[in-house]
Amino acid sequence: MRPARTALWLRLVVALGLALVGPLPVGWSSARAPIYVSSWAVRVSQGYQEAERLARKFGFVNLGQIFPDGQYYHLRHRGVVQQSLTPHWGHRLRLKKDPKVQWFEQQTLRRRVKRSLAVPTDPWFPKQWYMNNKVQPDLNIMQAWSQGLSGQGVVVSVLDDGIEKDHPDLWANYDPLASYDFNDYDPDPQPRYTPSDENRHGTRCAGEVAAIANNGFCGTGVAYNARIGGVRMLDGTVTDVLEAQSLSLRPQHIHIYSASWGPEDDGRTVDGPGVLTREAFRRGVTKGRGGLGTLFVWASGNGGLHYDNCNCDGYTNSIHTLSVGSTTRQGRVPWYSEACASTLTTTYSSGVAADPQIVTTDLHHQCTDRHTGTSASAPLAAGMIALALEANPFLTWRDMQHLVVRASRPAQLQAEDWRTNGVGRQVSHHYGYGLLDARLLVDMARTWLPTQPQQRCAVRIVHTPTPTGGALTPHAAPSPILPLMQVRKNVSACAGRANYIRSLEHVQVRLSLSYSRRGDLEISLTSPMGTRSTLVAIRPLDVSGQGYNNWIFMSTHFWDEDPQGLWTLGLENKGYYFNTGTLYRYTLLLYGTAEDMTARPPGPQNATAPPTSWATSASPTALRGTSATPSRQ
Repeated sequence: MRPARTALWLRLVVALGLALVGPLPVGWSSARAPIYVSSWAVRVSQGYQEAERLARKFGFVNLGQIFPDGQYYHLRHRGVVQQSLTPHWGHRLRLKKDPKVQWFEQQTLRRRVKRSLAVPTDPWFPKQWYMNNKVQPDLNIMQAWSQGLSGQGVVVSVLDDGIEKDHPDLWANYDPLASYDFNDYDPDPQPRYTPSDENRHGTRCAGEVAAIANNGFCGTGVAYNARIGGVRMLDGTVTDVLEAQSLSLRPQHIHIYSASWGPEDDGRTVDGPGVLTREAFRRGVTKGRGGLGTLFVWASGNGGLHYDNCNCDGYTNSIHTLSVGSTTRQGRVPWYSEACASTLTTTYSSGVAADPQIVTTDLHHQCTDRHTGTSASAPLAAGMIALALEANPFLTWRDMQHLVVRASRPAQLQAEDWRTNGVGRQVSHHYGYGLLDARLLVDMARTWLPTQPQQRCAVRIVHTPTPTGGALTPHAAPSPILPLMQVRKNVSACAGRANYIRSLEHVQVRLSLSYSRRGDLEISLTSPMGTRSTLVAIRPLDVSGQGYNNWIFMSTHFWDEDPQGLWTLGLENKGYYFNTGTLYRYTLLLYGTAEDMTARPPGPQNATAPPTSWATSASPTALRGTSATPSRQ
């Protein structure tokens, strides 16, 4: 079918409200229009019996609870087509009228791509240059090992396309309790084998974290005594339900979830987690690990070739995830790397094809030295974080982010945008706070004093439409082109209230605006201490005229700054002079603590004994280190 006819037929289908029966043609799953599937997420007040009653009444199959507390349930209807361009209005009305249904949502297909680069694989490997002192500086992992740390007692789960659990370099560390197959709903996460081996991604990421040491095979994982699990969730239809279930699998057992995937890195997409996945993140950080908080380690994205920006990815720019970028062996920005304000830290990966890449386990009981992309960087960080958790199992999710900021160094990383923020730290949109140093991370982890509770201060700044770049408000005459619009607000950071913030952590900007060509709009935020952070740079491939609808941008560049004073939001047209837009809503969201974090010493802190509050915390598996350092094959 010709493109023009295909587009015409699609418009007719949408206009007539007809369901599209059968599988969608290749490429349609990435269309901007939602594609509805035959399952619903439903919240009921009275638990399983109410969900069963609802399912019988309306002809659904109850697939069980989504979260352990029994409020959210996954329902599927066999009489509804698998994929449709329109929601099922009949079931929508029935569920809406039922008084016992508190909330429901028909699930939509979500396009998620693995953040790896399509490169050939070779068996075996030359050297693990990023942690064996063959490059300076390396990640200082051997120095952490020399302290007897190996990830003992820490559980990591890789959320991906499965894990080859019987791999000779993984089987001894494999943890079935940290594993599940949400594509087929069974406990076995073994990947599906195909001629092209496209489901190798999860096995590769797992080997970086916990490949067995001293067994004469492949390489050594960063946390070679950690327990490793795998969640198979990317090899099939991805929905909000599936993502939420994956991210909330056994949160009292799993300490670290490592994810190297997200929305398409095409330079055009603005997409993020759905209602349930956001709830999974919230529950993870508030209830996971006995209330200390789950650690979600995320790859920042591989859209550099398309000038993508990871602040248009709602997973990497979440305050609940620890976003990891990449650098090459030479300390350069890789061609695939995305720059954005939400990246916190950086580890190594590859650059051009001739550069050395990352060594890890591969499908069919093989090894590879061709793993790359930000997919390869995030599991290295997850392994280092596992070493830090072994050194101090009582760290909260926020403690770990504070430590990662302090244990990241500019080192030799090359970029034109290195800036010194208001508290004297160098930070970059390419690298966050720099190259993560495992020795420094574990040294500080051992004596870290817990941070005070997180505070949130919301400042609503714009309520009425404001023209930007020659925009028209609904009843205004055309205004001149404004190449730069600035919105300034003097804020108190909730001084005098219980949620007062003295030291910043994450800063969010929630925006609703229209713009004729979204990718031409650069948005920045400048703090009272003079730190300017680019919330989104120009994206030449983003020609959308939809603007941003209640989208949340996030920056880590103001970490530990004092938020009191004048904040400036900048909106600048970097493209066609005739671009127009209107700013409708702008809310500044500050997160942090009442403690002056700059008063803490910069290095490891002196603490002869854990604070008394630690004794009452739910403790992960006991600390059991070993002095053995693995040999390098």
